[in-house]
Amino acid sequence: MRVFIIAEAGVNHNGSIDLAKKLIDIASNSGADAVKFQTFKTKNLAIKNLEKASYQKNTTNKKETQFNMLKKLELNKDMHLELINYCKKKNIIFISSPFDHESIELLKNLDLEIFKIPSGEITNLPYLRHIGKLSKKIILSSGMSNMDDVKNALNILINSGTKKNNITILHANTQYPTPMEDVNLKAMVKIGKELDVKVGYSDHTLGIEVDIAAVAMGASCIEKHFTLDSKMKGPDHKASLEPHHLEAMVKAIRNIELAIGDGIKKISKSEMQNIKIIRKSIVAKTKIKKGEVLNEKNIIVKRPGNGISPMKWDDVLGTKATKDYNEDELI
Repeated sequence: MRVFIIAEAGVNHNGSIDLAKKLIDIASNSGADAVKFQTFKTKNLAIKNLEKASYQKNTTNKKETQFNMLKKLELNKDMHLELINYCKKKNIIFISSPFDHESIELLKNLDLEIFKIPSGEITNLPYLRHIGKLSKKIILSSGMSNMDDVKNALNILINSGTKKNNITILHANTQYPTPMEDVNLKAMVKIGKELDVKVGYSDHTLGIEVDIAAVAMGASCIEKHFTLDSKMKGPDHKASLEPHHLEAMVKAIRNIELAIGDGIKKISKSEMQNIKIIRKSIVAKTKIKKGEVLNEKNIIVKRPGNGISPMKWDDVLGTKATKDYNEDELI
C-alpha cells in the first residue's frame, strides 16, 4: 500500500505567491504526493472581533484580531490558478482546504479532484452537504471531535452523494504543536475498524516519529505542515517541518511501506542464502563405522544446514550407519 503524503503548506506562504511557489518546490523535491494550501474568504470565515487561538497569539501579534491575521493570508482566484499550474510543472498534486461555501465553489470550478475538509468544519452541516454533493474524493480531518461527530460527518457526506470508498478520515489534534500524550494513535485505528473506512493522520506534533508510527499502524494518508523556515513570522511556522525534515519524513514513510510487507510469514529472498550457513544438520560426533547404530553418543547437531534437518532427529536415532563417517561429517 502506498501512503498518500500531503505536504501541508497551509498559510505558511504568508500571502506571498513567490513564497508559495518555493513551498511547492520543497514539497515536490521531498517526494510528497500533494501540496496543500487553504482557501477562504475572511469575511465568510470569522467575525471581525474574534480573538486568536492561544497558539496563534504565541506566534503572531497578540493585539491583532484573528480576522486581520487571516485577511493577510487569503489567496485569490488568480493566485490559485498560478499555483495549480506551477504544481503541474512540478508534478505534484495541488490540494486546498476550503473554509466557506464561496471557497468550495471556487475549488469546484478549478476542477480539483480532492477536497480536504478541515477539522473545524466537521460539525458544519451545510458545509458538509455542499462538499458531499460534489461526489469528489474527500479527506476529512477529525480534530476536536469524538466518535459520534466523526460518524455523523461521514453519514452526511455519504447521504449527500459521496461514495464511502472515496472518503478518508484523518485522526487529528488541532493544538500546535500537539503534546505527545494527546496524540492517541489508537483512535485512528478505532475509527477505521468501527466505521470501515480508510484512515490516516494529520499531524501537528514536533518531529516525524508520530507520522512514521501512524503508517506502521495502518494510516493510508499522512498530512504534515512544513515551512521554508520555522523561525519565520506567522501562525503555523513554529509547528512546521523545515525542508530537510520533510524530506526525511517522506523517505522514512516510504521505507516503512516496504517494511510492512504482506503479512505472510515466509522465508524472504534476502535471507534464503543464510539457511545453509546458519541452520544446523545432524553430523557425526565421533568417527562412526558402517553398520554402527546411530545414537546420542555418536551424532550431534551442528552447522551447516544443508544436511539432514535436526527435526528428523527421532527418525535417525536407532538406525544404522550406511557408510563410515569421520567426525563432523554430515550424516
